[in-house]
Amino acid sequence: MKKIVLLAAVAGLVLASCAGNPEGKKAETTDSVETTTEVVGVDYTVDAQESKVVWTGTKVTGSHTGTVGVKSGALHVDGNKITGGNFVLDLNTINTTDLEGEYKDKLDGHLKSEDFFDVANHPEAKFEITNVEAGATENELKVSGNLTIKGTSKNITFDAKVAELTDASAKVDADFNIAREDWGVNYAGKADDLISKEINFKVSLVAKK
Repeated sequence: MKKIVLLAAVAGLVLASCAGNPEGKKAETTDSVETTTEVVGVDYTVDAQESKVVWTGTKVTGSHTGTVGVKSGALHVDGNKITGGNFVLDLNTINTTDLEGEYKDKLDGHLKSEDFFDVANHPEAKFEITNVEAGATENELKVSGNLTIKGTSKNITFDAKVAELTDASAKVDADFNIAREDWGVNYAGKADDLISKEINFKVSLVAKK
């Protein structure tokens, strides 16, 4: 009987440790790098209403998805190329989209608390591009930039796609994961329902001249 109980406990621990990460390629992460104020090309202003950031987090028993609002930003465009840019997220707008009512309110509140993003003290997250390289195809890019969350900045590199680029507007999409602990988001979850180490972000920036 004792052996059965022990095996069950071990199995429970193994299960609890198997919180698979959400789908997505993990961004390469290094220390933040110095940025330059020089703008190559012209500024296209990010349209906060048309731009979108969708997040997904997983845990042993499932996953949750939601959005966070884009507050401001710009894309630098030189001819037919994206050369730089930045955007700011308003973390007060963290919004779980797969729940309703009391459960949604609880999760939204928890994500804004000190356990996660500590929105009262760090109401914004910021991303500033530090380098743009050509990708595998004409419309693909490799983007590097400083991501700041909870007062911590790290440089991340991920793949992006130019969905639209005209004299009047630009649209850039990206899909990547980050390891949340790199930014001090360390809440592990319940002992029997651990949260994944990574968060997935799907970013769609729309900017207009």
